[in-house]
Amino acid sequence: MREFQEFTQSPKLAEVRYDVRGPIAAEASRLERAGHRITRLNIGNPAPFGFEAPDAILQHMIAELPTAQGYSDSRGIYSGRQAVAQYYQARGIENADPDDIYLGNGVSELITMVLQALLGPGDEVLIPAPDYPLWTGATKLCGGTPVHYICDEENRWWPDPEEIEAKVTENTKALVLINPNNPTGAVYPRHILEKLVDIARRHHLMLLADEIYENITFDDVEMVNAASLSDDVVTITFSGLSKTWRVAGFRSGWIYVSGPKQRAASYLEGLELLMNMRMCANVPAQHALQAALGGYQSIGELIAPGGRLYEQRTTAHRLLNEIPGVDAHRADGALYLFPRLDAEMYPIENDETFVIELLRAKKILVSHGRAFNWTDSQHFRLVALPSVEDLEEAIAGIADFLSDYRSGAIPRV
Repeated sequence: MREFQEFTQSPKLAEVRYDVRGPIAAEASRLERAGHRITRLNIGNPAPFGFEAPDAILQHMIAELPTAQGYSDSRGIYSGRQAVAQYYQARGIENADPDDIYLGNGVSELITMVLQALLGPGDEVLIPAPDYPLWTGATKLCGGTPVHYICDEENRWWPDPEEIEAKVTENTKALVLINPNNPTGAVYPRHILEKLVDIARRHHLMLLADEIYENITFDDVEMVNAASLSDDVVTITFSGLSKTWRVAGFRSGWIYVSGPKQRAASYLEGLELLMNMRMCANVPAQHALQAALGGYQSIGELIAPGGRLYEQRTTAHRLLNEIPGVDAHRADGALYLFPRLDAEMYPIENDETFVIELLRAKKILVSHGRAFNWTDSQHFRLVALPSVEDLEEAIAGIADFLSDYRSGAIPRV
C-alpha cells in the first residue's frame, strides 16, 4: 500500500494559460496588501470604475427573487430566452426563436461548453491573434488545437481572409470571430465578415461569433452580427449583459444557435447534455435579461461624443500616441487599446517582466501583449474604463516609466 500520494494538476492543463489573471495580477495583489494603491487597467470590469447597472434591471431581479429559488430549465427560463430571441429579431435576424437560445453563467462558461461539445483530439479551431485568451485556453483544455490567424495591425487590426483560408485543413472544425475585438478594439466591416462567412460555408466549418461588445462601438461604425450573414452556416453567437449593461458580476450570458441546425443535431444533443449536467445558469441573473434587453438602452449615452466611454477612449488614444515610440490604433469598439512600443526605442525581451516592472515602479497594472496570444513582446493592453482624469494620471505615469526605460534608468527586460 502506498504511504502517501502526491496530487498534481491534470496533464490537460499543461499548455493552458490565462495570463490576464496570472502572475502580474498576483503581484498587484501583493502590492495592495502591502498598502499600495494600484490603478487597475488590466480587466474590463466596469463596476469598480463607477459604471452602475440600470435601476430597472436591479428592480426586476429583486421582484423576481421569490420565484428564483429553484432550478430552471437547463437552457434557461423562457422569458429570458424569449427576450434574447426578440433582441436578435430587432437586429434584423427574423428567424431567431427562444428554442435557439441557451443561457449561461456568462460567455466564459458558454465558450468552454460549446468547445467541449464540439472538439476531439486533434480537431483544429481557427482563432484570431491577438485573441481573448479563453478561446485558446479552452480549445486546448477540450483536447483541440488552436490555430491562430493574424489580424493586421497595419490594416486597422482586421483579419486577412486569404490567410485564414490558407490555414484550413481537413481537421479544422470551427472559425472563431471576436467582433468587436478584444484586445484591439477593431470592428470588422461587412465585406470582411462576408468573406469569413464564405470560408466557413465552403469548408463546412462551424462559425463561432464572440460579440459580447456588439453595442459598444464609436463614431457610427457599423456593427454587423455574423448570424445576419450566415443563414446557411451553422453559427453560434455569444453575447451577454456583462459589458453593455455593466453587470459583469451577474454572469448573465447567452448563445444563439442559427443556420442549418439539422446538420448539427448530434452536436446540439451533446451541448444539451452538458447544459443538463450543470443543472442551470444562475436563475436570478436570468431574470435580468428581460428588463435589460427590453428597456431603455443607456449604453447609447456612454458611447456618443461627450459620453464617458467615448471620451475615455478618445483621451487614452490621444495620450498614448503622444508618448515617443508608442503607436496605438484608435479603437472602433470595445473597451481597450492595444498599443505598440517601438522595438528600437524599447527593446523588450519579456513583456510580462516589462509590465511587472511598470507595476512596481508606477503602481499601474496593464496586461502584456503575449497574454492575448500575440506574436511579439512590444504590445500591451490598456483598459479605457477609468475617468478621463484618472486616465490622464495613469498614462502620464506610463510615459514617465517609458522615459526612464529609454534613458537606461530602468534596466532593459
